[in-house]
Amino acid sequence: MTETTGSTATPESGNPEGADGAADTTPAEGDSRRKRSGDKKSGKRAKKGVFARLALFYRQIIAELRKVVWPSRNQLVSYTSVVVVFVVVVMAFVSGLDYGFSKAALWIFG
Repeated sequence: MTETTGSTATPESGNPEGADGAADTTPAEGDSRRKRSGDKKSGKRAKKGVFARLALFYRQIIAELRKVVWPSRNQLVSYTSVVVVFVVVVMAFVSGLDYGFSKAALWIFG
């Protein structure tokens, strides 16, 4: 479970892939590590096909969902009941305001 997937930042710069400013500078003469503009990409930064990117996306979703702390059944019931009670109270309050304003408008404007 120590797999790290989904990071778009490079460790060197912290910038998203393709957004680093280092690509705009010219490499030093002896620096053979940098790619020339005509070279094809390879390795981790190679452009993947549609299905490979889609599969990676779904693997990342599953990995993130495994990190979620899911509530127990009792917690879920209590959270749901609190939300339902709150919504009913707010509905009653808004209904009361609506009724009061409609009666006031009817009294003022006849």
